[in-house]
Amino acid sequence: MLFDLANITKSYGPVIALQDLTVAMPEGAIGLLGPNGAGKTTMIRTLLGLIRINAGGGKVLGMDIRRQRLDIRQVVGFVPEDECLFPGVGGGGVVAFAGRLCGMGGSDALQGAHEVLDYVGLGEARYRPVESYSTGMKQRLKLAAAIVHDPRLLILDEPTNGMDPAGREEILKLAQDLARNKGMSLLFSSHLLPDVEAVCDHVMVLGRGRLLTQGKLDDLKQGAAGRYLVRLKDDHERFSALLAQRGIAATPQGEELLVTMPETQPANLLWSLAHENGLQIRLLRPQRSTLEDVFLRAVRD
Repeated sequence: MLFDLANITKSYGPVIALQDLTVAMPEGAIGLLGPNGAGKTTMIRTLLGLIRINAGGGKVLGMDIRRQRLDIRQVVGFVPEDECLFPGVGGGGVVAFAGRLCGMGGSDALQGAHEVLDYVGLGEARYRPVESYSTGMKQRLKLAAAIVHDPRLLILDEPTNGMDPAGREEILKLAQDLARNKGMSLLFSSHLLPDVEAVCDHVMVLGRGRLLTQGKLDDLKQGAAGRYLVRLKDDHERFSALLAQRGIAATPQGEELLVTMPETQPANLLWSLAHENGLQIRLLRPQRSTLEDVFLRAVRD
């Protein structure tokens, strides 16, 4: 199990950031979603042991979040949203220092820094002061600092926020490679749903400090029961009218109709209804939800 939290509550004065949060996630690439104020950052800080919770408990990679906070941080990498680099220091120095903080020896940290800087594409800039780096370079440098100690779990907080398309693509490719080829588990927190879809195979959605939904991304995006996309050769309006006579809703969706079938009606009714009235169906398939549908449905419900 990647992490397992039970009945976590955290408040900042009168503001409750996490409320009786219980969630368990397997190893892999996990997308963390939620509107502003949902509790995502507080959850990340809880996993890292950076804050003291009011109630509840849990484990990260089998280690207790209350009693083994330093142990957790030695096997977890963290890429924060905010800039956290030291001016006047070269990229190699920043990454090596991060390795020392995670318990690496001096020579190992320095060697590891050179290796991960090459991996993220900053080998030629390793001696340049970090204030001369572009936004994309700084983000890749933070990623290098987070993985120099070869963590079992990498937490990324809004890793592509404010980046240009090229820089965003570089970060996504690195995250994909770490998860799919390097065997590293990720917790990828982002408000950019396409980024989460590109990297993650599991998703959890928070709202007002509570878990709204979780599961495998493919399972959550499965077609809604009884909803079909239908495309006819012609005369969509006539087919919609025929469906309406039977109490079946049909809504235009571009060149297709979104048909919602009652639970008592089988999908083959659409084929027979079209055939009986001289209409030709060119396409009929269950509607598949998008991650945006999953997110909005979870927040709305």
